[in-house]
Amino acid sequence: MTNTADQSPLGKTSAYRTDYAPELLFPIPRQGKRDELGLSGTLPFFGVDIWNAYEISWLNLRGKPQVAIARITFPADSPNIIESKSFKLYLNSFNQTRLENVAALKALLQQDLSAAAGGNVHIILTQPEEFGMVSMGELDGLLLDRLDIEVDNYSPSPDILSAAFDEEPVEEKLVSHLLKSNCLVTGQPDWASVQIHYAGPQIDQESLLKYLIGFREHNEFHEQCVERIFVDILRQCQPQQLAVYARYTRRGGLDINPWRSNFSTAQKPPNLRNARQ
Repeated sequence: MTNTADQSPLGKTSAYRTDYAPELLFPIPRQGKRDELGLSGTLPFFGVDIWNAYEISWLNLRGKPQVAIARITFPADSPNIIESKSFKLYLNSFNQTRLENVAALKALLQQDLSAAAGGNVHIILTQPEEFGMVSMGELDGLLLDRLDIEVDNYSPSPDILSAAFDEEPVEEKLVSHLLKSNCLVTGQPDWASVQIHYAGPQIDQESLLKYLIGFREHNEFHEQCVERIFVDILRQCQPQQLAVYARYTRRGGLDINPWRSNFSTAQKPPNLRNARQ
């Protein structure tokens, strides 16, 4: 049976298990939303979803609580995303679970999350003695939000995007902090900063900002929104190179940061917490 978002734990009263329970993870196939975008076969992008988990705790063999911060990186070509509330419930299932050491925790996370995603997941655990090394930073690029525009549409409208096809191509990074979408199931707001890095016909900045603001009443998961943005810009503005990176604010001790790119020289983006995270 294929999981759908409406079957997930979102929006439902849940018992918070405190004993290890990998069955709590709720994978949802990516392909359903990709079908809406007309994506089948070879994807027009590669990328990752970077999750940061700030509320991980377990017990050592003597019963003393341990804590850590986890960075979990899911490949964009994995068949499934993991619904975030189920992820939270799963992490909470470690709260009263005794483990030999941090390596044992990492092994379980690697095993369970890779199985749920259907692809190899990369995990880094930061322990308390290393917390001071966790960096913060903002997305770099020209700020679109400086533009004084009039907005009257709050649903994604790719047809408003435009680019200067008759002029010399450019390469630039554009940033906005005005991206807001809503949870596909509960309608709760999701807030994000987004960076558009492209090379090709110069994208009209006002139309791009209006397009991004157009997600304000749109219901989709984080990963799905970023893929929609990528595909719409690629089709409407025809850049030769394109990367879209969104940093979403934290909910339930988790933040989700999808990145999609189509040029091989694009390095994975730094995992820097921004001011709103």
